[in-house]
Amino acid sequence: MGLLNYLCLMSIVSLIQKKTIESLSVLYKQPFSEKDFQINQTKPEFEGDYTVVMFSLVKSLKLSPEVIGKLLGDHMVNNNQALFTGFNIIKGFLNLSVANEFWLGLLNKNYGDICYGKKEMNGKKVMVEYSSPNTNKPLHLGHLRNIFLGWSYAEILKANGYEVVKSCIVNDRGIHICKSMIAWQKFANGATPESAGTKGDHFVGEYYVKFNDAYKTEVAELMAAGKSKADAEKEAPIMKATQQMLLDWEDGKPEVMDLWKTMNGWVYSGFDITYNNIGADFDKVYYESNTYLLGKDIVQQGMDKKVFYQKDDSSIWIDLTADGLDEKIVQRSDGTSVYITQDIGLALQKYEQYKIDQSIYVIGNEQNYHMKVLQLICQKLGMPNADNIFHLSYGMVELTSGKMKSREGTVVDADDIVDEMIATSKQHTEELGKVQDFTAEELKELYNTIGLGAMKFYLLRVDPRKTMVFNPAESIDFHGFTGPFVQYTYARIKSILRKNEMAIDSSFPTSLFPLEKELIVIAEQYSAVLEQACTEHNPSVIANYIFNLAKTFNSFYAEHSIAKAESEDKKQLRLKLAVFTANILKSGMQLMGIAVPERM
Repeated sequence: MGLLNYLCLMSIVSLIQKKTIESLSVLYKQPFSEKDFQINQTKPEFEGDYTVVMFSLVKSLKLSPEVIGKLLGDHMVNNNQALFTGFNIIKGFLNLSVANEFWLGLLNKNYGDICYGKKEMNGKKVMVEYSSPNTNKPLHLGHLRNIFLGWSYAEILKANGYEVVKSCIVNDRGIHICKSMIAWQKFANGATPESAGTKGDHFVGEYYVKFNDAYKTEVAELMAAGKSKADAEKEAPIMKATQQMLLDWEDGKPEVMDLWKTMNGWVYSGFDITYNNIGADFDKVYYESNTYLLGKDIVQQGMDKKVFYQKDDSSIWIDLTADGLDEKIVQRSDGTSVYITQDIGLALQKYEQYKIDQSIYVIGNEQNYHMKVLQLICQKLGMPNADNIFHLSYGMVELTSGKMKSREGTVVDADDIVDEMIATSKQHTEELGKVQDFTAEELKELYNTIGLGAMKFYLLRVDPRKTMVFNPAESIDFHGFTGPFVQYTYARIKSILRKNEMAIDSSFPTSLFPLEKELIVIAEQYSAVLEQACTEHNPSVIANYIFNLAKTFNSFYAEHSIAKAESEDKKQLRLKLAVFTANILKSGMQLMGIAVPERM
């Protein structure tokens, strides 16, 4: 197995790239790089494993793809007989067949490596910001896509060798917070989450809805009395009281500050329960109440650098029309900052605190414009790391009934959907009737594992950039493109391994059946998949790969018995295939925050 030394350093694609460059350089007496050609997996309808696409070489070499392919194929096979067994050329594509020795060596070396595919630390640090809730309402389904996406991408970065700081900015101040506070004062009669028997964030969220109900009523009454809609909305007593409360908060009025701290405390307790239930965590939490004054000094610096300009009313702006955007206010005429100003200040604070090489914001696509403005202003100000701000933009989660509206109380609450998923997993598992020997505690853990796994997989299997519709029933189908399907495959493999003994040292067969080889080929690609998911900021790459690996294992197992294999060598080969597959399934699912049960 002389090629095994290569396996510690590169994937099969990298190895083929290296051999292609070596052969081209010898044949044509000039330097080449991997940018001069492409390596793809050979299409199923053609013979071969990997294909060299040579069309980009035609112009520089002044030869046809067929001629280049014939010379290149002959040289590569003749000089790398331990790696390649043959080649064919179809319409200018060079299809290479990789020797079984390579695949068997790869399996034998890596099948027991639980860290297979992951990279060594690269010395770079990245901050990933996600969740960013408001403290006037509980987390909802939209937050779940955000949280799962941010958490998963942070883990993908770690798997690719980055040091990661998971962060969250809590929007704990502003007019929306005061709405819940005013409604509590008017309607609660001193009630608390404890007295109401309600989780803290749900309790506060109910008063946000009560505010909007009362506000609509007052606006309607004023309009009935002859006011225009615009005037009625401005003069509604409950809105005026809310605006005054915001001013009192900014002035630090003690009784307002005390109520604000109390109600936020209720919400934080509720958030903590939800985060714990869904397996989310953060290394650093920022609070808008501590950051909303950030950036004011930067505004003055921007004025000095002529990046900003002042209008007649003393407000300060930046003109981005030359950059294809528009004019943007960065400081109001009364000297107070706006959201973009706070974000500029926080971006600088993040860098100064952690010296991050990249700052990734997981924020919905509704904020695409805002994020473009933020990075552009930071660049014009010459801020460090401004070029490395990245917006991981994602589409909204919609219901079959349409969009969610928190002020109308029509959102799908995160806690409710988690409970529904666990209840549905219980129903499906009991219908399968394979858990009679589980204890009550084991069943509870299993239902949680399946329910949360189904939800996370379903929300992560879609490209983040796409809007999606969440279907709880579809997400938990044990036979579909779902988390439970992958979990069941893993549990099935673990059952097989419990029933069959693996030899510590066993001889290896030299032949591979097509499905045996296909399983090794797919497993080998895990490292490249991790790189792709990282580069594309896209956990769905892993979800799709893991599903395909599980599906291929099930096809392999249906075709080839392990316990009754043709020989002991074949049995041991297939057991190693099972271990290799299980390790990768577990690793990939962990990167999405999904546990895999040993039994189900």
